[in-house]
Amino acid sequence: MLRTLTAVLLILLVNVVDAGAAPSLFRNGPWRAYLERQDGNNIVFNFEVKDSAGKKVLYMRNAGERLLVDDVSVEGDSVIIRMPFYESQLRAVITPEGNLNGVWMRHLVSDWQVVPFKAFYGFDYRWIAQKGKANVEGRWAAVFRSVNGSDTTFRVGEFKQRGDRVTGTFLDAGGDLRYLEGVVSGDSLKLSTFDGTHAYFFSAKIEGNRLVGGQQYSGPVGHETWTAVKDARAHLEDQFAMTKWKKDMPFTFRFRDIDGREVSLNEPRFKGKVVLVQIMGSWCPNCMDETRFLSGFYNEYHSKGVEIVGLAYERSTDFERSQNSLRTFQQRFQVKYPMLITGVAVGDPQRTEKTLPQIEKIMNFPTTIFVNKKGQIEKIHTGFSGPGTGAHYEEQKQEFYDMVNGMLRG
Repeated sequence: MLRTLTAVLLILLVNVVDAGAAPSLFRNGPWRAYLERQDGNNIVFNFEVKDSAGKKVLYMRNAGERLLVDDVSVEGDSVIIRMPFYESQLRAVITPEGNLNGVWMRHLVSDWQVVPFKAFYGFDYRWIAQKGKANVEGRWAAVFRSVNGSDTTFRVGEFKQRGDRVTGTFLDAGGDLRYLEGVVSGDSLKLSTFDGTHAYFFSAKIEGNRLVGGQQYSGPVGHETWTAVKDARAHLEDQFAMTKWKKDMPFTFRFRDIDGREVSLNEPRFKGKVVLVQIMGSWCPNCMDETRFLSGFYNEYHSKGVEIVGLAYERSTDFERSQNSLRTFQQRFQVKYPMLITGVAVGDPQRTEKTLPQIEKIMNFPTTIFVNKKGQIEKIHTGFSGPGTGAHYEEQKQEFYDMVNGMLRG
């Protein structure tokens, strides 16, 4: 049963261990796991456990992604797996059979979201597929609807199929829904992902060039329906045209960095430079993909007159909590450009007005503001398509290079 508990109560709950039980081993090798939803539509995922430098590490597997999790604690038959980002962790007890029984915890604004999970050793498949001839390879124009029909979202599905195995993602205004992995089983499509914050299960019936009866289950209770039509020309709105700004208002800001020092865009180090301002949060997987790219981009272009500044909107306004989350994020991607804490929560409906009134609305995370040498906004790019999108990722990177090179010449 889904529960929302305080951190203290949860720790007490999960660390209850049968004193008479013999300690078990958290075994190396493949594992098949799932988050238990109350409606029975469990979210399946896979991971692999290894030994590294005398300790356990874990790799979350989603299609082409192998997300390293190197903060794994094993004491007796208790296991704590702390995800590198997202203020997220798995806590479990190793059963007498050598499997895991526990909970997934995610720190929200002021409390912990808790979802039961189970993991079974020795299984490297996501689902066992029934034989069929259906094929979903290609691009799909997809429409997602809230269960009550009040909200509609357009997405583009990009899938590759090898035998019965399917990988791919859905692209939307925010970027993409991460690395999806699954199967075609008979006339059905099943896809899922879990990375510590994204927890998705997609299913649909395949009817030739149509996907019908689609269901999306996210986290403990999220549920949407969807349909799709195969369409090689399906595309999203131009991501450079989505976010508007007030051209008559000077663009500047002042926030504290991770070490508490105030940083302003008016400082001499930014004068006469091309500046990329990254609107992001350590809780955001698409921001993670963009930060990995921008970190390398900064190393390549800083000497050419390019600066980058990250503006973090975290889950709470607590500076120390935001500082800890952002520092972990910074260290994982070896970010050398300043990352500032806005002090405004991502869920604040006034987040734009309180921090960047020059922009009409912060629509998605991440969003990247391209500032020219005169200190004026040149372009704003909404969202970021990560490496799970294949060709889209490469095209987007080239757009960033072309934009900055043009601004440097200007």
